Amino acid sequence: MDIENLTINKIHQGLASKEFSALELAQAHLARIEKNDKGIFSFLTLAKEQALWQAKAVDKLLAQGSQVSLLAGVPCAVKDNMMVENVKCTAGSRMLENYVAPYDATTVKELKDAGAVILGKTNLDEFAMGSSTENSAFGPTKNPHDLKRVAGGSSGGSAAAVAANMAVFSLGSDTGGSIRLPSSFCGVVGLKPTYGAVSRYGLIAFASSFDQIGPLAKTVEDCQIVFDAIKGRDEKDSTSVNPKSQIPNPKFEIRNLKIGVPKEYFVEGTDPGVEKVIKAAIKKYEDMGTEIIQVSLPHTEYALACYYIIVPSEASANLARYDGVKYGHSEAKDAKRKEKNLLDVYLQSREKGFGAEVKRRIMLGTYALSAGYYDAYYLRAQKVRQLIKQDFDNAFGKVDVIFTPTSPTTAFRLGEKTDDPLTMYLADIFTVSVNLAGLPALSLPVGKAGNLPVGLQIIGRPFEEHKILEVGKKYHVA
Repeated sequence: MDIENLTINKIHQGLASKEFSALELAQAHLARIEKNDKGIFSFLTLAKEQALWQAKAVDKLLAQGSQVSLLAGVPCAVKDNMMVENVKCTAGSRMLENYVAPYDATTVKELKDAGAVILGKTNLDEFAMGSSTENSAFGPTKNPHDLKRVAGGSSGGSAAAVAANMAVFSLGSDTGGSIRLPSSFCGVVGLKPTYGAVSRYGLIAFASSFDQIGPLAKTVEDCQIVFDAIKGRDEKDSTSVNPKSQIPNPKFEIRNLKIGVPKEYFVEGTDPGVEKVIKAAIKKYEDMGTEIIQVSLPHTEYALACYYIIVPSEASANLARYDGVKYGHSEAKDAKRKEKNLLDVYLQSREKGFGAEVKRRIMLGTYALSAGYYDAYYLRAQKVRQLIKQDFDNAFGKVDVIFTPTSPTTAFRLGEKTDDPLTMYLADIFTVSVNLAGLPALSLPVGKAGNLPVGLQIIGRPFEEHKILEVGKKYHVA
């Protein structure tokens, strides 16, 4: 079976016309994973039996003549920091190496209810902390376009699985660019929804005021279908919003669109090849009749520093629960150890369970929240966060959407930045502002530089996901 160009709509049509069955489709994708994923390492766990059972259930409904959703029978993957009942959920960490999820995340439940077939769990930077998926405790994911390069992070496995046609779509999480960056590096479409648009229940917390679940797919249309399936209010997540408050799909003419291009995002340090591709994409939209307007986001220069104070602070609090007592890696279970007191159990369990980057961020966050430094660092960073949000509010007073590069570079080489955390953090320089402001953003593949994919970032107003998706669709139609 040729699965190279299968999209959600094509699968729906193929199942309806009995060109293939959901079981055959699942088996074809599982066979592709077994054949090709050894070199890429996008999956940490395969849920083979569960996937085949889900596919058979869809075939049974089709045989009965029942109406099924667009997602019924569609093979997908889920980032391994989201719960899938009775499947391991490691968050890419030794701390949760043998943890089996006792329930489904809300987004996973929505996919299951729609009949999607979950093939397995994808690799990620440990606890979603990273920009390259090199921080995974189990090994890095490689870029399908060049196996010597990173897939991006932290949702590198989710992006690589889609790019290598091992899943039709996948779910990722985005705290500072973790959906958009790997989407750009791997040449797929990735949507980071507005904060609160999608339930976070069942997502292992990293930074709770930033984290957001979203889809990665082959096309903008597929992204939209998945987003529509998972969005909306969830009683189990108090930060999620009622679907009625979301702006419906606007019927607008592309020629009436005003596109903002922030001058702060086209500065020294951006790869010339990336800048050339992005400017060509902007020109393509201008040729469609849109108005290109230069805007300013003056506090952009402080975004990365602000992000790396607030996010580690939230992470240090969220990861305090991993103490070796209730679940996860515990040194208390090691009978050979002499330490008997509770503090030793805490210290030894966290020392052995967490990797270097997680420990670094916990220490940074704990320091920023400590007495004497809270006002100087954390409180000041929160004030800057509000200024960054105001910059976007001011810009959206003049334009409908904002265009920027997703990343200043294409995918970098494996090991290139692992010894220099600050250089690695700079990979997120164009994406973190969106999370600080809680806005929706789409990474759209718009070309290649040096045979490597380049992503255009389309940023919208809160809850205007459908507008940025419609804008993304126009690029491929034109």
